[in-house]
Amino acid sequence: MKFVDTNVFLRFLTRDDETKAEACLRLFQRLDAGLDEATTCEAVLAEVVYVLSSRGSAYNLPAGEIAARLRPLLSSRGLKLPNKRMYLRALDLYETYSPLDFEDALAVAHMERQKISAIVSYDRDFDRVTQVNREEP
Repeated sequence: MKFVDTNVFLRFLTRDDETKAEACLRLFQRLDAGLDEATTCEAVLAEVVYVLSSRGSAYNLPAGEIAARLRPLLSSRGLKLPNKRMYLRALDLYETYSPLDFEDALAVAHMERQKISAIVSYDRDFDRVTQVNREEP
């Protein structure tokens, strides 16, 4: 088992360095085929989305495109994530309720998993999510 860091996802998704992008492609092909196993964590996924969506970066990709690029990678047979369904759900929420940021989409996915509908927050972006009731302290 290996741990995949942010820069590997980014090199593959952005192809900003062709040599590294090809090496990452081979890794993700092995993972998809189940020939290799790896994992990552929520912080890495959040960082990938942050970098790809940042307005100040060269990427500045919309939520739908980021979700479309990440979904197949997260669905790979060899990528073992203890909360894989929740991460995929967070991508769906991120895409559906844009401009909800990915970290907030992860929070909503956690809430759904725990059957919680109320969030205590000053962040009005949560008001867009129909199944969430935002309350201020």
